[in-house]
Amino acid sequence: MAELTYRAAVARGIAQEMDRDERVLLIGEDVAGAGGVFKTTPGLLERFGPRRVIDTPIAEQAILGAAMGAAMTGLRPIAEIMFADFFAVTWDIVVNQIAKTRYMTNGQVTLPLVIKTGNGGNLRFGAQHSQSIENWAMAVPGLKVVTPSTPRDVVGLMAAAVRSDDPVLFFEHKGMYASKADVPDGEIVDALGTSVIRRPGTDATVLALGLMVPRALEAAEMLASEGIDLEVIDVRSLVPLDTRTILESVSRTGRLFTVEENPQLLGWGAELVAIASDEVFWDLDAPPVRITTPHVPLPSAAALEDSVIPGVERIVQTIRKRLV
Repeated sequence: MAELTYRAAVARGIAQEMDRDERVLLIGEDVAGAGGVFKTTPGLLERFGPRRVIDTPIAEQAILGAAMGAAMTGLRPIAEIMFADFFAVTWDIVVNQIAKTRYMTNGQVTLPLVIKTGNGGNLRFGAQHSQSIENWAMAVPGLKVVTPSTPRDVVGLMAAAVRSDDPVLFFEHKGMYASKADVPDGEIVDALGTSVIRRPGTDATVLALGLMVPRALEAAEMLASEGIDLEVIDVRSLVPLDTRTILESVSRTGRLFTVEENPQLLGWGAELVAIASDEVFWDLDAPPVRITTPHVPLPSAAALEDSVIPGVERIVQTIRKRLV
């Protein structure tokens, strides 16, 4: 058991899979010599060499084009897009090529490709470098989508992503890179499509993702002192989605809240609320409630960013108002 930062867990997860399978390689801007702009890949160049850890020009479309070609011809690449916002310039290749090739070739061509990226706010990078875009990816058939919230899950979900024969978008929350937690020794492999109950409870189910998980847990502990017992579920994987765990929890508690960093319009929580309303409507004691970022560009100023991204106090106030 060792204490690792979230960013160090990214490097450990990649190294675990590169050690296991020589077909795994890493490609992206500054991932080799600099160890990544967020220092998530230090030491990999020295350990695995320049044929498997490859720096590229600032050319996101070229990075993903090269990675797609490598995956189609038998390798298992991990490609880095530095900021999740930059998926916008790659969207044609992601949506129309990477996501569709296995289907279009009737399974003759697989794409075992991981695209990792720094996602979300909390670092005051402004409107073009702070977006949380899991909902963009969730809407595209053919892509798998994961967002780990702990260093341990970074390692396990990275392993699952690399071993998948389908393309996986791996969202690392930038605001969590410095967070620390114990990570077990040895190989760690999770399964895609599995959520985790981080805190059992009886009064309401709270679904959260990425940075919103520790905030939801902190809110739950504050409300526990008032006699409100929340069950907090770390969704982790949006595609595939662990509907069994989520719906069983909602059926038990009778209440549902989502805590989302996505803008409110068409955020991932909207789909989960729709599923719950369809599948367990008669078990609900009240309408589901979404706690989200408003539909605005993210500001750079600290006070303004803090006012729009759901924080612990807003989570507490919203849940207290609905349950008390």
